[in-house]
Amino acid sequence: MKCRTTALSLLTVALVSAVGPFVVSANDVVEIRLRGRYYAEPATVRLTIAVEPDAENRSLRVEAESERMFRSSEITLVGAAEKRIHTLEFKNLPAGEYTLSAQVYGDAAVRGIATQQLTVSGSGLR
Repeated sequence: MKCRTTALSLLTVALVSAVGPFVVSANDVVEIRLRGRYYAEPATVRLTIAVEPDAENRSLRVEAESERMFRSSEITLVGAAEKRIHTLEFKNLPAGEYTLSAQVYGDAAVRGIATQQLTVSGSGLR
């Protein structure tokens, strides 16, 4: 049994070493926080985006996309010196099912992506 456990541990270490530092979990780099998932139109949605400071971080792109509309905003990041918490508002969102995404870019590629779902109802009442 000990031999099997040791072999499994060595295999895990070998796989982690082979993959290298390029694989990063989205939650390790960026996270979207919302106060709710359901809003009435015209919705003002305030997002809090947590970005783990890192020397490789160059920009943060935040998108709100539904079947009928798309909005985005981009923030320049100053690597490891950048603050961790960013806030952003998307105003007057019409009714629809939205996918919110936050993407952190480095010089060469996307470093992390986080997504959240959001529903804006068409009642028109606030």
